[in-house]
Amino acid sequence: MSHTKRLRTIAAPFVAAPPSGARVRTRLMVDSTDRAVLASLGAHLGHLASADLARRCAEGALDAKGKADSRKNRKRALTAESSSRWAGAITRTTESSYGLARRNLEAERTSLKARIKKITGRVKVPAGEKRGRTRGYATPDERWQKQRRLQVLQARLVEVEGQLESGRLSICRGGKRLANRRHNLEAAGQTEIQWKAEWEASRWFICADGESDKAWGNETIRWHPAEGWLEIKLPAALAAHANRPHDRYRLSAPVAWSHRGDEVAAQAASGSIRYDISYDPAKDRWYIDASWGLDTEPIATLDQLRRGPVVSVDMNVGHLAVAVLDCYGNPIGVPTTIPLVLDALSSTTRDARIRDAISQIISIAGHHHAGAVVIENLGFDEARTEGRERTGNRPSRGKRGRTFRRHISGLPTAKLRDRLSQMAYNSGVAVIVVDPAYTSMWGAQHWLDPLRAQHPTHSLTGHHAASVAIGRRGLGQRLRRRNTGARTSSENEERATARVPVGGSTPALVAGLAEDAQHKREPEPRKGRRQPLEARTRRTLTGGSETTMLTGSEGDQVTEDRSQSPPDQDSLLISV
Repeated sequence: MSHTKRLRTIAAPFVAAPPSGARVRTRLMVDSTDRAVLASLGAHLGHLASADLARRCAEGALDAKGKADSRKNRKRALTAESSSRWAGAITRTTESSYGLARRNLEAERTSLKARIKKITGRVKVPAGEKRGRTRGYATPDERWQKQRRLQVLQARLVEVEGQLESGRLSICRGGKRLANRRHNLEAAGQTEIQWKAEWEASRWFICADGESDKAWGNETIRWHPAEGWLEIKLPAALAAHANRPHDRYRLSAPVAWSHRGDEVAAQAASGSIRYDISYDPAKDRWYIDASWGLDTEPIATLDQLRRGPVVSVDMNVGHLAVAVLDCYGNPIGVPTTIPLVLDALSSTTRDARIRDAISQIISIAGHHHAGAVVIENLGFDEARTEGRERTGNRPSRGKRGRTFRRHISGLPTAKLRDRLSQMAYNSGVAVIVVDPAYTSMWGAQHWLDPLRAQHPTHSLTGHHAASVAIGRRGLGQRLRRRNTGARTSSENEERATARVPVGGSTPALVAGLAEDAQHKREPEPRKGRRQPLEARTRRTLTGGSETTMLTGSEGDQVTEDRSQSPPDQDSLLISV
């Protein structure tokens, strides 16, 4: 009897939380006077924000009372040069920037410890040898290089821990990447004048927090939904530029939101709303963003969403594989491919392509009247944390390792999931998140051949089969197709119900169900029906227990009964 490996725990599916807020952008049509006033305002408040951030970083780590006292004192000092509301927005942004920098350092510390642990364990083993489950480096030269890298990582860890202990963080307003670009403008394709304009614009500050008890939801930046005018409360230092009473300046052209403008108007008339004004020097355009909080509730429960068809998505490098499944887990129509090429693109272009891909997914869901989109809960946390030191069944050395790490870092897993949750919620579609374990492997093993037989004229790959497996896991169905063997009565009833095509279910799968029914009418010998005792007792663990085995009962059947445990999960990037 060959030794088989136990399958890892598979988490149960869940419905993604709806968005907690909304943010809408529109362009400001300004003249030369408006440009001068907005630039002066942004530079003045940006200078105050930089000074406030430097003061907060110099204070170091503080407890809750110390943070409150620090913000109160800094706000009092800023009020004299701006206003109480401008000072409140500046200090709030400072605290947010400081907290984000600290979390980034903590994440870097975790990554450094993981890399150091991995290298330390491998350098203890002589080159080319193996002790237990730890394999040494291939050559003495590689082992020596890793020892040098270990010293660099340990030195950086000491520096990071010292910054976290003292709380004196290093934060660059405008971005470290843009600051470093100044040293190599020729490679960036910019002149010094262009870089300086972008640098100054990135450090400007025009942000006003909303107030529910004030007219139109904001006292500092006020927009009238019916008349469309936009007024800004100027600080005392810029009061000479005011063209309205009480040191207020009104833009020359009205402001309108072409996208979700009715929601912006409703929020401004009934609650607080925040405004952010920014400048893009590359396009020479001014923009304003309106944002507010939402009191949202989930669209439906997991059981309710499983009563109808779903759209399943498998994320890969350069494209998304999409399939539509009915409530019984049968594919409807032909799985499709949505291109999603993001390499060597700017952040705005990447975001636009992600939104376009999500719009296509939502359109497919609307066409098939699907109530949910099923995606994998991908994060690659361990691979991102250990970086090039990552070992296991994924490539870590040479060109293949560099290519794999580049692909992993380029996959917008969190951004796609969050953006999909927001856009799908606005369209009345929920998002079901499932565990990605074994979906690529079991999908290719059990669903690729039936899909190709059903659609011989289409170029279907293992990614499309994986999308089918993802959708079935979201529906609580089994991932493995079984033509023989004993089934539970509930499974036979479901297959009998699914014998009739539902919303375009495929003839090949219906024929397969008829074959299953024939096996039920003419049972095979008992020896052929029963599985070995080892296969019936060795099951995948459920998401809620480390010791309880899955018995195949109704409910979240997120795992597979297998006569053998599969090999390690291959990368979802079959092309890599």
